[in-house]
Amino acid sequence: MNDEQIKHLIGDVLALPRETEWVEFKVNNADPQEIGEYLSALSNSAALHRKESGYLVWGIADGPGNHVVGTTFHPHAEKVGNENLEGWLTRLLSPRANFQIYETAVDLKHVVVICVQPAPGQPVRFGGTEYIRIGSYKKPLKDHPGKEGALWATFTAVPFERGVALTGATSEQVLRLIDYPSMFRLLNQGLPENRAGIIAKMVQEKVVLQKAPDRFDVTNLGAILFATNLANFDRLNRKSLRVIIYKGVNRVETLREQQDGKGYAVGFEGAIRFISEQLPQNEQIGEALRKEMRMYPELAIRELVANALVHQDLNLTGTGPTVEIFADRMEITNPGTPLIDTLRFIDEPPQSRNEGLAGIMRRINICEERGSGIDKVIWHVENFQLPAPEFKTTHEHTRVTLFAHRKLTQMDKQDRIRACYQHACLLHVSGGRMTNATLRQRFGIADHNYATASRIIGETVDQDLVRPFDSVSKSKKHIRIAELSTVARQGGMVLSQKMF
Repeated sequence: MNDEQIKHLIGDVLALPRETEWVEFKVNNADPQEIGEYLSALSNSAALHRKESGYLVWGIADGPGNHVVGTTFHPHAEKVGNENLEGWLTRLLSPRANFQIYETAVDLKHVVVICVQPAPGQPVRFGGTEYIRIGSYKKPLKDHPGKEGALWATFTAVPFERGVALTGATSEQVLRLIDYPSMFRLLNQGLPENRAGIIAKMVQEKVVLQKAPDRFDVTNLGAILFATNLANFDRLNRKSLRVIIYKGVNRVETLREQQDGKGYAVGFEGAIRFISEQLPQNEQIGEALRKEMRMYPELAIRELVANALVHQDLNLTGTGPTVEIFADRMEITNPGTPLIDTLRFIDEPPQSRNEGLAGIMRRINICEERGSGIDKVIWHVENFQLPAPEFKTTHEHTRVTLFAHRKLTQMDKQDRIRACYQHACLLHVSGGRMTNATLRQRFGIADHNYATASRIIGETVDQDLVRPFDSVSKSKKHIRIAELSTVARQGGMVLSQKMF
């Protein structure tokens, strides 16, 4: 927020008749422990009451009129031991609560405001304890089970997209913050002739919410899709897509990094173009491929980057989608674990935790909701005769790895099994079945080396990832395989997921 917006916010706070469960007034009390506990309480209360933020304000005396008295508290100069106050608070708040500290002058008196984001999907703790506001008092959340139950209920009721990225902006500020010409172009709509028409359409698309005459809240949905620069929205700055190019196969030396900060919709084509330009040329690996082709298929990159943007857990703070390019691979990582098992990415109907975001990205043809995006990725990877992509999850992230070309003899057992399984899945969703012959074609194995394909099929069967469609025949030369990712579609066999 700029200074004008901060003062407008303070004006709104002063208009309150008293402290609320999401607003606390202080004069000079700057005890670090107290501040941390209040941030936990205010964050949880803001989520419970569905407010865009909780506010801890210094320099205002609580009471009739909430008048400005000023404060001697200067948070950016405060330390706890050898650690600055802001870093210390960030470290002890869990999950990481997104908060911003602002200092300004009101009537020539120093005022400090800490704005804390509503609890992101679970109660915020400070030092291991969750707090809540009961009226104007701060209390441990565990002592108020009714409040705790209501708080958990709100986490499933209010999607991130309906939250507020910036409050109290004028129409002029909105038009600076949102790339509205690109928004109308992407939505394939004519640009209105005047400001009122543009704003009206933004309200209709839930990009902004009108709060008062010429005062608007910019929604998380509007900002994350159409922002001219996400850095203008404190809560969303870390959501920008980062692209990092490394020298070699590890993260020791960075060659280049880009984080241009545009909203996902208005910045998508530029991001894909930048990624493609960083990729080395592919070696000639087959008669169907030309030497000048890039190492990875662009359509596969588009699908995977779009998926990372759309399916991320936007409630996770301090992290965002990342594309990392190494000499031998490319990793695309997004915050949050998937809603379906990674083994079912190819055949399972799609599920999105960000329906509003996915809906608009689909309307502007950046992604689709039919569930065929990963199918396309696998198809293009096979067409390039690349190793099968790897889908992995960590505690809080999902990562897809595209590998540079390797000969079959350079692939390890896990590479071969993963490729065989994905090939069988791809054929299944296309109405076909994998055979020894189709697998030979996928790997570029000569027909007389059918035993090699049989061995790969056998390894995949041993891992319970595929099974023979014809269980009577013992030959693997023309064996047909019915791929099954979790539960066998015929025979009821439960298949192991231990490989991935």
